[in-house]
Amino acid sequence: MPALWLGSLEDVYTATLAEIDSRNVDASIWARDGRLWKQDPAQVRDIQHRLGWLDMPAVMPIEIARLEALRDEIVASGYKHIVLLGMGGSSLAPEVIARVLGNAPGYPDLRVLDTTDSAQILTQTSQLPLAETLFITASKSGTTAEMLSLYQYFQARCQNDLGDEWPEHFVAITDPGTPLIELAEKAGFRAIYQNPPDIGGRFSALSLFGLLPAALIGADLEKLLEGARQMAVQCGALHNSKTNPGSTLGTLLGAATRVGRDKLTLLTSPALRSVGAWVEQLIAESTGKEGKGILPVVDEPLLEVSLYGSDRLFVYLRLDDDNAALDAQAQALIDAGQPLVALTLRNRLDLGSQFFVWEYATAVAGVIMELNPFDQPNVESAKNSARQALQAYEQTQTLPVLTPVLVDETLTIYGPHLAAQSLEAYLAEFFAQSQPGDYGAIMAYVERNDENADLLAQQATALTERYGIPVTIGFGPRFLHSTGQLHKGDGNHGLFVQLTQLNQPDLEIPGLGYSFGVLKEAQAIGDWQALESVGRRVMRIGMTGDLTADLLKIAKKIKIL
Repeated sequence: MPALWLGSLEDVYTATLAEIDSRNVDASIWARDGRLWKQDPAQVRDIQHRLGWLDMPAVMPIEIARLEALRDEIVASGYKHIVLLGMGGSSLAPEVIARVLGNAPGYPDLRVLDTTDSAQILTQTSQLPLAETLFITASKSGTTAEMLSLYQYFQARCQNDLGDEWPEHFVAITDPGTPLIELAEKAGFRAIYQNPPDIGGRFSALSLFGLLPAALIGADLEKLLEGARQMAVQCGALHNSKTNPGSTLGTLLGAATRVGRDKLTLLTSPALRSVGAWVEQLIAESTGKEGKGILPVVDEPLLEVSLYGSDRLFVYLRLDDDNAALDAQAQALIDAGQPLVALTLRNRLDLGSQFFVWEYATAVAGVIMELNPFDQPNVESAKNSARQALQAYEQTQTLPVLTPVLVDETLTIYGPHLAAQSLEAYLAEFFAQSQPGDYGAIMAYVERNDENADLLAQQATALTERYGIPVTIGFGPRFLHSTGQLHKGDGNHGLFVQLTQLNQPDLEIPGLGYSFGVLKEAQAIGDWQALESVGRRVMRIGMTGDLTADLLKIAKKIKIL
């Protein structure tokens, strides 16, 4: 069970827990009653076709032998590297598994490629020996633009280097009947895995989307699923909400939003740091809609306790590790009256139980917030804008051009017309709009690596210290499949800073009329247009100098606001 320090949330949590019990929420979830979340018959049917994740701990063990057979075949064939091409729900759980568990001795390593950034593609794969590399194409719909573009690129490279044997280097995971199945069958992929179709992407960690990559790196699937099965039993219909870990966590998440504590701030043991990105997508995409939302705040540096506002709820994911600083921070938060939940993992393979408890908690939070946690109505808006930009590009060889409002050396600023004459003044005027309960979001269309993440964290921390609001960091286009839904679907609490790099190396996408650089810029423009169309406060900084120098320059300018 989670350990709770409720502080000022005790009354609303107790009342909401009683409400959950009176409505028999746990029994209704296991009965697959879609009316828990919505009453419209069409929505109810759709929800009931999205609850297959409840069964995964019980049914997936029958897949272990088949997955391990492929694993043994891959190892025997001399493969040393696995590259997963996917986005969002198809990529985040495999990345967590790989980073938390690592590849077992003698098994391939796993790299997750969820980007359209040419520099990141080159950094991760330019030195890979293709003869020793297996590619997993993963997409629920089988039509994900990023996955298909990456497939086009690597298929051409493999065909060029490996000749007719290139299909042996590709495996597909998708739903039944998707275009990816047709593509894979026609090409003759080594293997095709059809996932149960009644699972949404972000709830698919314990399905084939998570377990196939885990198997190939030598993870102990039996122990991973056993932890999930034990958690599913604890979250079963026979338990009331006080003895149900998922219901307890979900009730607290939902109850906290009723009193304005809608910023879920994760503290994680070092070995569990990557779990934050998976939780971020699950929570943000599931709850950020209908003018509501829970904002996950992940990878935030530890701050002085006084800097945290009254809109935070803290969750501490703890594994026996080097936790001294985190334990001290957690105690300081409790002493200051901030609400905190501690979830303790027995070992790294307890990751399976965490996947299930968070999925269940998200479903319960959706009941309390009176929204459907299984759809993503605003995600498509940015995709549509990007598609239109690409279609226009194929005809004219130009993308839509935004009008700059200010140029500061190698930095070009776009956004509302303000009086400011420098970037620091513009940022100060832009963030002066912030109100209690708001948040900032840095959306960086740059290579995702540790150096850039550290520079962006400097920017975010400086803004938090100056304006007292949490500031999240997202790498584009990855975040579009995660927090992108919340950005457009919540109650308009975000101040958005889009960062783009205008002079990086580029890679052509074979068979398409545009490059990865054009695709990434179209995605950035599409997101900008989608945010503007729903009245969000958004600005953009285009960087034309050295990327590291420009990111550092922005951080320094923020620090002097």
